[in-house]
Amino acid sequence: MKRVAITGLGAVTPLGNDVKTFWSHLKNGDNGINRIKAFDPSRLSSQIAGEIKDFTPSLKIDAKLARRLDPFAAYALYAAIEAIEDSGLNFSSMKKEEIGVIVGSGMGGIQTWEREHIKFLEKGPMRVSPFLIPMMIPNIAAGIISIQYGLMGPNFATVSACASSAHAIGEALRHIRYGDAKVVITGGAEAAITEYAMGGFCVEKALSTRNDNPQKASRPFDRDRDGFVIGEGAGILVLEDMDFALSRGAKIYAELAGYGLSGDGYHITAPQPDGQGAVISMRKAINNAGLTINDIDYINAHGTSTKLNDAMETQAIKSLFKDRAYKIPVSSTKSMTGHLLGAAAAIETIATALSIHESTIHPTRNYENPDEGLDLDYVPQHYREQNINAAISNSLGFGGHNVTIALKKFKG
Repeated sequence: MKRVAITGLGAVTPLGNDVKTFWSHLKNGDNGINRIKAFDPSRLSSQIAGEIKDFTPSLKIDAKLARRLDPFAAYALYAAIEAIEDSGLNFSSMKKEEIGVIVGSGMGGIQTWEREHIKFLEKGPMRVSPFLIPMMIPNIAAGIISIQYGLMGPNFATVSACASSAHAIGEALRHIRYGDAKVVITGGAEAAITEYAMGGFCVEKALSTRNDNPQKASRPFDRDRDGFVIGEGAGILVLEDMDFALSRGAKIYAELAGYGLSGDGYHITAPQPDGQGAVISMRKAINNAGLTINDIDYINAHGTSTKLNDAMETQAIKSLFKDRAYKIPVSSTKSMTGHLLGAAAAIETIATALSIHESTIHPTRNYENPDEGLDLDYVPQHYREQNINAAISNSLGFGGHNVTIALKKFKG
């Protein structure tokens, strides 16, 4: 199989609007969760979120274009521009059909949908924006990135709730391996911190209600966890055929090596209690990467801070890795960013690639009180310096969608 290199990274996150800032805060255990400022959240049971701060799209995006994009698409394009700049790619020397874009989103332009639906109810259907549809559809993030650069390779969106960007990254890997593209810009974007969307999660009782202490609210694997915290943003990676990347002397963060996916076939929101779906996706990704369970040095967990997910994921890791499970560091990016839904896997894959590249494992923030049966090495509170030759990142979505991405240290 063709090998695939990660050569560019871009991010818009609750911890910063570029990769350097995001990684510095993540490594140091800083927290991006606060009381919601985008609207008055007082009617909600959960009033906290990982919001994007000080985002100025005009720094990278034409101001007129930015006004015609839902925030999720603006985040995606902004992060893509950073990732492409970081990669050092010169598209003018390539055939545009050799460059693809695959970007996932779970909710798409829900901010636009909510705003225009209110307008529809108050003023009628002929008063909604002519940009309603192109601003709302989840595939517009992939579309707008390709339009920005005139790219004509494989171009589509993946929509699988919290696994959306993991599917995007995995499918990008496959398209390079199949020879459909030399380069794929991939990842995910989400901007679902709206009163309407938050209300849906609140009545489902999925969110933390620790409103008096937002920075302690997301506490994956901790005994006192009471639900996840919504976040927003985008993560974009540039993937390249390894031979092509080497031929142009590209900087390589890590090798994207494996992709595993499965379904639970169990419940619309609850994970399968024994975690067999997650076991299957982890095993498939490891096998697809040409690795064994003994090769895995780190796991970036889905780690949502919900009672059911954290118990299930811990059980799945134990089921697959047996006694070795206790020797593998496991940490949750969501403890500091909140849960970016369809963009979560993208920023977590970026974090995993940087962990490999810099031999540093970021901590799980707020892991303070061990829970019965949740007894793995969750890297509590402080980052750890450790060589990582291979790692996996898990993403598990409503509907029973399980995806695992496997990465290796680049060794030439």
